[in-house]
Amino acid sequence: MLEKYVNEFPEWLNAKGKFADIAVSTRIRLARNIKDIPFAYWASMRDLKRTTDMITSCIENIDMLKNSDIITINELSNVEKQFLVERHLISPELPSSKFGSVVISEKEMISIMINEEDHLRIQVLSSGFNLFDTWKILSSLDDKLSFNLPYAYSFNFGYLTSCPTNVGTGLRASVMLHIPGLSLANKIEKLLPALSKLGMVSRGFYGEKSESFGDLFQVSNQITLGKREEELIEELQKTVSQIISYEQEERELLKKHGSFQLEDRFKRAYALLLNAKVIPSKEAIELLSVVRLGILLDLLPPTPLERLNRLLIIIQPAHLQMVVGKPSGPDKRDIVRAELIHKEFL
Repeated sequence: MLEKYVNEFPEWLNAKGKFADIAVSTRIRLARNIKDIPFAYWASMRDLKRTTDMITSCIENIDMLKNSDIITINELSNVEKQFLVERHLISPELPSSKFGSVVISEKEMISIMINEEDHLRIQVLSSGFNLFDTWKILSSLDDKLSFNLPYAYSFNFGYLTSCPTNVGTGLRASVMLHIPGLSLANKIEKLLPALSKLGMVSRGFYGEKSESFGDLFQVSNQITLGKREEELIEELQKTVSQIISYEQEERELLKKHGSFQLEDRFKRAYALLLNAKVIPSKEAIELLSVVRLGILLDLLPPTPLERLNRLLIIIQPAHLQMVVGKPSGPDKRDIVRAELIHKEFL
């Protein structure tokens, strides 16, 4: 069912956005529910089907969602479900939904999860550091949806959501940052606690509750209540801009004062990616992180950022199984991953 996605790559991976050498992508999502229908966790199958029908019929009349795919999660294999998680098109929780679906736009810029924790989780993804333009697209889409969908809304609390932490705006904005310079300078441990004081939080590669590795961090707002959407985005803009500035400073220091040991680390990682016969997923991402920095510091042969971004996604387990065309165990995937990386670099 998802074969067409295997050889197509989302626009948000194209590395054409602002500060794309540090900011891999920007994501903003809105949580919404339909008035007078129980939240998804408590809804009956009849209610969930009604919700799905209401949302999908509304989508058919929205220009920016024309030619979108509407996919019923229960019709997918386990590998296909994980493929969509790795692609950042659905959450790890949606496959457990009783009657979940996802709407995916052309170029994978927009996705709408139906009947996850909330009736709708509407997200827009874009390349680089691009909060305001991303919000403009999402806000416009939300307005169009609300024209036909009666949202659950309280004048006292704002948009009503299944989880209290999302009540208010229902907005979660995040920027995926690659900050190896700060990591090498041992400044990550100081940075992350400081975020909470600003109402921000750092999440892993796949968002909430996921692990951070490869010096990749998603920085997002934590507060959704008591502020306007534009205020939340402006605050995140300032915070991420500062982190990018810190990372740029550390990279400049590495250019000026980098050691032979550091250069050796880059070249060893590069050689391992080019020659290894077996590479586990986590190790591959860690090595790609090191190589990415080495390329940006002009200490390794040039490689387009778009290719490096794409590799972060296509070396994931479900993507590899989709390439192979059948489920495969970790040992087989580690071999296929190494072969795929060789092809991308050679």
